[in-house]
Amino acid sequence: MNSSNSFSISFWLKKTAKKKDGRIPIYARIRFEGRYSDLSVHRSTFEERWCPILGKIDHRANEANSINRYLDDVHAKLLECHRQLIAEGAVINAKIIKLRYLGKDRVVRTLKDIIEFHRDHEMPKLAMGTIKNYSATETYLLRFVKKKFNSQDIKLSFIDYAFLVEFESFLRNGTPINKAQPLTNNGIMKHMERFKKLVGTAFKFGAIPQNPFNFYHMKFEEYESDFLEEEEIQRLFSMHIDEGGIAIVRDIFLFACYTGLSYIEVKLLKRGDIVTGIDGEEWINVKRKKTKTPVRVPLLYHAKAILDKYSDHPNVDNDHTLLPVFSNQKVNKYLKVIATKAQIDKHLTFHVARHTFATTITLMNNVPLETVSKLLGHTKLSTTQKYARVVEKKISKDMAQLKAVLEKSPEKEVVNGQKPEANLRIIR
Repeated sequence: MNSSNSFSISFWLKKTAKKKDGRIPIYARIRFEGRYSDLSVHRSTFEERWCPILGKIDHRANEANSINRYLDDVHAKLLECHRQLIAEGAVINAKIIKLRYLGKDRVVRTLKDIIEFHRDHEMPKLAMGTIKNYSATETYLLRFVKKKFNSQDIKLSFIDYAFLVEFESFLRNGTPINKAQPLTNNGIMKHMERFKKLVGTAFKFGAIPQNPFNFYHMKFEEYESDFLEEEEIQRLFSMHIDEGGIAIVRDIFLFACYTGLSYIEVKLLKRGDIVTGIDGEEWINVKRKKTKTPVRVPLLYHAKAILDKYSDHPNVDNDHTLLPVFSNQKVNKYLKVIATKAQIDKHLTFHVARHTFATTITLMNNVPLETVSKLLGHTKLSTTQKYARVVEKKISKDMAQLKAVLEKSPEKEVVNGQKPEANLRIIR
């Protein structure tokens, strides 16, 4: 039943699925370019009535006419599915022909299809901040398609290695969504990372013959995130703030400095998240919102003092959360004001508090890197190692103390050219 050199349809009996009454299910086998996909036609017969050469029931059997006509209809529909896919210029394989026959192939054919599929099935699993980032990536992709193809959408088969390179160039040279915030190299790579997930999903559906991201390498630039020094933390504690909202943000930020919790983790913190630890002291016991990794952090004195300060905050109106946390946008806006008031010449965002906990609060106080990794809820130690620059800072501090000790030692006199009090004798 060949319809072309690379495409064929045949019918066969699946003997491994033989029923109790002796009947054997009939299957269609779709072959395309050396690969095949099997399809149940929901009909069965006895082995002695089947003609394997013709792929039909022997015409002398009672059921021959009805089942053979049905098999002819299945064959004709599969041929039509193949014809439709060719006319559409779609990527074709045996599985896609089968899905078209079953009416299940409509999931992803175009870029907008894969975007909609991701919105419906993947985005509900993501945090709001991540959803917002995907929306930005989608906007850039559709802008690029409009510019390059003068179209609102394209078939997924148009996405190849050249598409990736040109899209990256578009991000580097095009107008950013927020004109006040031009895209950095790492921002561009994050858009490519999200696009990679969309293309990977399309590849899994068989909508593209190969994943072009297999040949594309992302290049992130190393950067050092800001964190507060001990003196800057003390400056925040001691500064007088008249505005109530700004004072609250200062307190919440300092709470994060002494716990390492992210914005959303502080915002959702409830009384039940404060537990008694193995040492009999109070600990914070939560799951990281991003990775669902359990995090247990001892409640340090300064963090506990801030919780005590807002002890009357939890109530039914705020879902019993422990601290009055504003929106992320408002918090970061107030942090800029706080940085100016405290004369801190750093780009202060809420995430700086997490870096401050990892560096000034823990590593600089001799807490081992492995422990810091656990406190931050990192799944890999390598993620924490980006804070290793603080170890260098601590080495500098320790060496300065060592230098001060050596300055006072007797050996310094020898360095200064003075003889030591003890006499030296040369032994030959």
